[in-house]
Amino acid sequence: MEAAFFDLDKTVIAKASMVALGGRLRRAGLIDRRLLARAAWSGFLYQRFGADDDKMQRFQQAASGLTRGWEHETVTSLVRDALAEVIVPLVYAEAAELIEQHRRDGRIVFLVSASPEEIVAPLGRHLGVDRVIGSRARLDADGRYTGEVELYAYGPRKAEAVRAVADELGIDLAASYAYTDSITDLPLLEAVGHPVVVNPDRALGAVARREGWPVLRFELAARRTIYLVVGAAIAGGAAAGALGWWLMARRPGSGDRLRRPAAS
Repeated sequence: MEAAFFDLDKTVIAKASMVALGGRLRRAGLIDRRLLARAAWSGFLYQRFGADDDKMQRFQQAASGLTRGWEHETVTSLVRDALAEVIVPLVYAEAAELIEQHRRDGRIVFLVSASPEEIVAPLGRHLGVDRVIGSRARLDADGRYTGEVELYAYGPRKAEAVRAVADELGIDLAASYAYTDSITDLPLLEAVGHPVVVNPDRALGAVARREGWPVLRFELAARRTIYLVVGAAIAGGAAAGALGWWLMARRPGSGDRLRRPAAS
């Protein structure tokens, strides 16, 4: 049995899922504008420069502390309501097509992410994946977050979770695929026989070049449309200029002016 394991943030969707949901969390009174701005800046740095283990550990601790006292049902409802409007438009079409192709080829498809399972699970259902692995927070008896984490599916622990589910289901990891954008997921890529990097950060891009791994570039359809419109406008401007030059050249008497140098 073979499988395909897809990271979520920057691999299947174009933005960190928690950052994408920031506006909804703020409107729900769970975070403030200052914290949202800090999260957006952190997301930019992550996208531009990647993240190492120390940075991600600090982020996890800060995020876990932030959620202390939140009601699980409130967060689950918020994510469910925001999915179609906020998260789904960020899905790369190429990623969705790859997921469907792997399913047609008979592989079990997993969405594997350090993001909370409250986000990973509903998006996985939307994408039609078979199973999801996400970070899992600890809840108290009243269904509130304690600020502690039962499973942080990040880095080596993500790879450990994948190996555990492979043992459970009899998956041949040597014949399986993994897709991710971040150097922090190097253990996941090394756990399978077919590692593929998607929009890699600098460090992972260097590893991919050294190892000869495939590198895919995904782009949101809206962004491609912008590029096409701009490109068409530039091409149209060039064509209009050429047409204008040609019409001028066709005016009576213009041919002589174009072909002969001015008299000295």
